[in-house]
Amino acid sequence: MTTLKTQVAIVGAGPAGLLLGALLHRAGIANIIIERQSPEYVLSRIRAGILEQVSVDLLHEAGVGSGVSDGGIVHHSIDLVFKNTRHPIEVTHLTGGKVVTAYGQTELTRDLMEQRSALGLTSIYQVIEVDLHGIDGTQPSVSYKTTDHSERQTIECDFVAGCDGFHGVARQHIPKNILQEFERVYPFGWLGVLADVPPVSPHAIVYANSERGFALCSMRSLTRSRYYVQCPMSDQVSDWSDDRFWDELKRRLDPELAEKMVTGPSIEKSIAPLRSYVAEPMRHGRLFLAGDACHIVPPTGAKGLNLAATDVKYLSQAFIDYYRTQKTLGIDEYSAKCLKRIWKAERFSWWLTSLMHRFPDTAGFGQKIQEAELEYLVKSESLSRSLAENYVGLPLDFDQ
Repeated sequence: MTTLKTQVAIVGAGPAGLLLGALLHRAGIANIIIERQSPEYVLSRIRAGILEQVSVDLLHEAGVGSGVSDGGIVHHSIDLVFKNTRHPIEVTHLTGGKVVTAYGQTELTRDLMEQRSALGLTSIYQVIEVDLHGIDGTQPSVSYKTTDHSERQTIECDFVAGCDGFHGVARQHIPKNILQEFERVYPFGWLGVLADVPPVSPHAIVYANSERGFALCSMRSLTRSRYYVQCPMSDQVSDWSDDRFWDELKRRLDPELAEKMVTGPSIEKSIAPLRSYVAEPMRHGRLFLAGDACHIVPPTGAKGLNLAATDVKYLSQAFIDYYRTQKTLGIDEYSAKCLKRIWKAERFSWWLTSLMHRFPDTAGFGQKIQEAELEYLVKSESLSRSLAENYVGLPLDFDQ
């Protein structure tokens, strides 16, 4: 059996695990990342790409900010469409100059992967049968096999960071009598299409509420767009031809946007379920959870990747403080500190999802209530500011 030694073993090579590894390396803290998928599979996952300024700043801190600086698209507005009319929410004006930046998660992940490879840091892909040991003590370890090697291997470490997503193994190692799980599953999904067409609104994200259901117009670049329509979870991707998708999307937008839209063949098409989920606590002994391993938000509001980045910011700082001072305050407070921010983001995502989507009881009275709240939202500066503040990301000191 092969044994490796490091300070922090990171399970999961998605954005959270890679970003944590980059920040720890810059602070002189050794780490090894293991991942059950191949690098190609990790990069093939199409996910959100709207970054708060906190996340952008963290990428620069990790030494991979040039990609988002060169290729990111700054957004100053959210456009809300309802009753066939578009209403801009001037985010930058309402928040004193803050913005969000469109930068695809695939590109962000690639930036982190390439940096880690160039630095010669250890990442082990396609691992199976992962197990955690001794997380209640002072000498935890992670054991696994690889798909091309039958011998079991072990990483001995000081701490384990579970960044392995909702279906990962790390959370399963928190005892059931300690772990609390909170969940809401929504009765619809998002049909998402990626296409090499210019975005219909290059400097704003468009959220649409209509009697036909929700729609979202986003982007990955000035030549690649990401569009969504709400659909029943019983639908199959094969039910939706490209022509049907574009026709339905246009029907949910205002006439001006629908007329401007450039359509084209899809290069990726999928249906994603929507759920709100939080697991508490995010720490058990020497195991720390981050990102989707402990929380899921509906994509409405684009909080998932940004919450993961904030988890990583708090966790990296806790480890750095521990290794510099041997004090445990940061790691002791990690879970409670993160959860304050997570529940605020969960509330915002739930509220925006509830406001913009068609639910089974939305027809008639429910639709009128949504439209009344939307009218109040776009005419009330205080409520518009609240939306804008949450959308660009609450300041870190807001959680204290």
